[in-house]
Amino acid sequence: MNREPNEVSNKASALGEAVGVLLEASVNRLLQVVASENNCVYIATGPKNTKTGRATTLILTDANGVDYRVDGIIANLRLQPLILIESKYIRYTRHNRDKGSWVAFAHPLLRKRFSSVRASIAVLAGRWSPSSKALMTGADITLFEIPFKYMVDVIAEHGIKFDWHDKDKETPSQEWDKYVTLSQDERTEIGDALIDPIRDELRARVSRILDNSIPRTIRKAEVQITTNLGEAKVFSFDNVESVIKFLQDLDQDEILSTEGAPTILENRPLRRR
Repeated sequence: MNREPNEVSNKASALGEAVGVLLEASVNRLLQVVASENNCVYIATGPKNTKTGRATTLILTDANGVDYRVDGIIANLRLQPLILIESKYIRYTRHNRDKGSWVAFAHPLLRKRFSSVRASIAVLAGRWSPSSKALMTGADITLFEIPFKYMVDVIAEHGIKFDWHDKDKETPSQEWDKYVTLSQDERTEIGDALIDPIRDELRARVSRILDNSIPRTIRKAEVQITTNLGEAKVFSFDNVESVIKFLQDLDQDEILSTEGAPTILENRPLRRR
């Protein structure tokens, strides 16, 4: 049931949250179909609460026992996760680091425990900074972007202004009051229109990931060496044979040496805030 306008204290936040929910629901509907076409299941909620009967938040636990909320999972019929899905909307770039770093941190830890995971995908809507996106792609997360300007145009087609100045309280209040009058069908139309720019590419990408006819090969192998003092070195290889040769030829004194390690003088100059 929708909350009435007078029950919402921050209508700007409420409208942004509502649009984020529509976006996530549309992503879920699309991927549910794609998962079914590939003999898989799409999961967007946890098990039902035995007392309330309502679905719980979808949680995955890493090898250290830490819980992480994820927006969606595509799993095989054995319920082994194959793809981790995130749908994130942000209006202000100041929130980039919080949401972007969370995804970049959580997904690699979850993939260490769930070795069946083939990919991580994040649908990003709104204003995302290059550094935040680089953080996620560096964590091997595939990004699909929906620009804020496009969102504004889509929502405007339903008579709602979605762009306003930070200090403007009147506009979001008025637009929230309009939003709550929309029917469920109209809201679904907005959500579906929001993902139109990425729909075909997202569908194709997920279908390729789930294609079991592709033979498995080793793309990369890594060896991490950690000293008793906590120093760590990671070596990457294209195949297992290279790993074996590396270990056979390993020179412990050379490996333990930090003489050639980078210094802070080799880092990029810090930008002033």
